Amino acid sequence: MINDIKKQGEDKMKKAIEALENAFSKLRTGRAHPGILQGVMVSYYGSEMPLNQVASINVEDSRTLLVQPFDRSMVQAVDKAIRESDLGLNPMSAEVIRVPLPALTEETRKDMQKLARHEAEERRVSVRNARRDANNALKALVKDKQISEDEERRANDDIQKMTDKYIDNIDKMLSSKEAELMAV
Repeated sequence: MINDIKKQGEDKMKKAIEALENAFSKLRTGRAHPGILQGVMVSYYGSEMPLNQVASINVEDSRTLLVQPFDRSMVQAVDKAIRESDLGLNPMSAEVIRVPLPALTEETRKDMQKLARHEAEERRVSVRNARRDANNALKALVKDKQISEDEERRANDDIQKMTDKYIDNIDKMLSSKEAELMAV
């Protein structure tokens, strides 16, 4: 029982880390990488599809992405989806779509840094919520007299250590992303 509760808590904490990695991959750093276009959805014959399912995304050079739709008739729809995304990108299209990434200004870098901090704080809250849920489940077991208070205390200590480990991991990811954002 206690191990199941710990496992559920750890799974929730792992998901918070994965969500942070996903959010950080969308933050622009001035260098081109396909993850920037990860959340872009394209209207494909009446339904919304992720861009990576209707086109291949490659890095042409350090500041340019090359997007090649699998179906040539989709060039305009892909171009429109990239323009309408909140990424501030201005693609140039012909048979393929080139997406130049503008150089980041100091102000833009600071805004991106604020976004990174915000995302990290949200994930810290998620980890703490997982800890709270696990601790509440342990309290319920004590109340139902299924485990002793000593077992609960030991399990709470383990959960706290796990929480500290994941929050430390989030802090390291944040400092790494901030350094990447501020590098010119």
